[in-house]
Amino acid sequence: MDQATRPGTTSGARTVALVGAAGAGKTTLLEALLHRAGAIPRPGRVEDGSTVSDHEPEEVARGVSLSLGVAPLEWEVGGARFVLTLLDTPGAADFAGTTDAALSAADLALVVVSAVDGVQAGTHAAWRAVVEAAVPRMVVVTKEDKARASFRGVLDQLRAAFGDGFVPLELPWGEEQAFHGVADVLTEHGLAYDADGRHHDEDLPADVADEEHRLHDEVTEEIVAHDDEQLERYLSGEVPSAAELEQALAHEVGALEATPVLVASGLSGVGVDRLADLLCELAPASREARVRAGDVDVAVAPDPAGPLLAHAFRTVADPFVGQVTVLRVLSGTLRPGDRLVNTTTRADERVPGLFRLRGKDHLPVDEARAGDVVAVAKLTGTPAHTLLADRQGPAASMTPVPLRGREPVYGLTLEPVTQSDDDRLSAALARLLAEDPTLRVDRSTDATVLRGLGDTHLAVALERLARVFGVHVTTSPVPVGYRETARREVAAEGRVKKQSGGHGQFAVVQLRVGPAAPGSGLEVVDAIVGGSIPRAYLPAVHKGIADAMAAGGPHGYPVVDLRVEVYDGKSHSVDSSDMAFRTAAASGVREALATGGTVVLEPVCHVEVVVPAHAQGDVMSDLSGRRGHITSTTSLDDGSVLVEAAVPEAELGRYVLDLRSITGGRAELTFRPDHYDPCPDHLVLSARP
Repeated sequence: MDQATRPGTTSGARTVALVGAAGAGKTTLLEALLHRAGAIPRPGRVEDGSTVSDHEPEEVARGVSLSLGVAPLEWEVGGARFVLTLLDTPGAADFAGTTDAALSAADLALVVVSAVDGVQAGTHAAWRAVVEAAVPRMVVVTKEDKARASFRGVLDQLRAAFGDGFVPLELPWGEEQAFHGVADVLTEHGLAYDADGRHHDEDLPADVADEEHRLHDEVTEEIVAHDDEQLERYLSGEVPSAAELEQALAHEVGALEATPVLVASGLSGVGVDRLADLLCELAPASREARVRAGDVDVAVAPDPAGPLLAHAFRTVADPFVGQVTVLRVLSGTLRPGDRLVNTTTRADERVPGLFRLRGKDHLPVDEARAGDVVAVAKLTGTPAHTLLADRQGPAASMTPVPLRGREPVYGLTLEPVTQSDDDRLSAALARLLAEDPTLRVDRSTDATVLRGLGDTHLAVALERLARVFGVHVTTSPVPVGYRETARREVAAEGRVKKQSGGHGQFAVVQLRVGPAAPGSGLEVVDAIVGGSIPRAYLPAVHKGIADAMAAGGPHGYPVVDLRVEVYDGKSHSVDSSDMAFRTAAASGVREALATGGTVVLEPVCHVEVVVPAHAQGDVMSDLSGRRGHITSTTSLDDGSVLVEAAVPEAELGRYVLDLRSITGGRAELTFRPDHYDPCPDHLVLSARP
């Protein structure tokens, strides 16, 4: 790569995240942009598995994006050269954390909407993520050349779903198979496209020209309405030029006051060059980054001469070079050989070399300045969403602002296939979690449980576990954490008496065992009088009681919330020992639980579901069918409804998948353990064989 194409030598760098519903055309549009810019000789096809961004075997096999694709291109407009770094995100809800990561590094979000399918559930999810990340945004309507395409219908849907502020800068010239050009609303010119995706000026038909002129007046009024001085001139009869309107619109995009809407076809190339032009002209230059200094959020200016600070927003395990970390330089200039500190893990890191990623290709560069996106290999102490800084610099104590929390709602128990897999499982899972912070590993029990955002999320993670790390596992549903407690108070005796010559074992412990208050754990009452059990043996008695509770009650589940009164016993001056009293106490508790019976307790979760108002009834009915108790419903500002409920954990194993089916993918689910309730007798299953 020659010097003229390296980051930092161009007039501007822009990082653009392509977000939207699955199947909206993000990856195809990315291919068209790369081809039109001359970055690739021919556009790849999703169906063939030949695209730049979808190069992982899991993506090729499924024909969809599953991870964050990175692809830079160079573009010249108005005599200025730009580097556009495009971040291709998955549209599936299981990979929403990838969208969050891309938005944390983006100057602009390009929301891709299909002209055929319109605003979908994935569009709503992407829009919410963009709004919460407070990233400037544009919309491009794709697939305008397909049957049933309707640009105007999509524009109406956008305004109905997300409110005002949408500024259409183009109209399609023709629609469906007749789509061959665009009407530029600001300049009022017609742009007709050749077969190679290049355009030339051409007079618009009368009907398109009339509609375009009406829209020009509306867009002009919308743009000048945000600037009092410009509005005053406009009302006095002064008509702003197209260049003035574009400059004002660029300011409004950066201020989150306006969302331009464009139209393009990734397959035919119509509108693709115009899209690249406007991404450079309307997207804000490298924005100030928000980071955290202690408990305070601060802004970091994108100054190439400032203190070095870089954001690691993506990591991926490469089977050939090890861990690859994708960085956005927030401040300063990064060069090979720099020694940095990770401000979260405090790990010292050395930068061996810099390169830009274009899919799976590595393009070496000499340096990266503020605003540039580059990648570095072998930064083993730098997980995703952490910062790197000069150890002695002022940024060494800064940490990233946390991403939106996405709690895992689906889990699987992992069982290594071989001893070798078992030995390497923990390290491999740690590397998976470094790549994807939305994965969680739960080791609260003897089993290893992997949790994520859905079944596809975990399936892909386990495929990578086998392919990249060589660790193979079998899976099973996560067992429900049932517990038992005493049904009523009973008295019992635990006895140990062994004599076979020489030193024997002798202990007698008399107990009253009954239920304690929920959540109180174990309560042991010392009611011994007369020294029937020497006080030196009482700690052993306590351990024996705890042993019996951990070993499980009659149904095989751990015992909780027990009150045990130790009121009498017997000892022997020679044959008694700690072990004898520990064994006797455990025996007494087991006898008491067998005699008095136990109540099986099931974990109950606090569930929160955010759904569109029209789906509220269906969701509440489904929760009730899962033995759930609705605790509250709250109408939210965006017209959706928050439904809160207490639902047994046993009913939630695949709930996220069923909920997406019920709501068409328009729901957001979170739940957390809350308390235990008695399990209905007809549902009790014994854990013992």
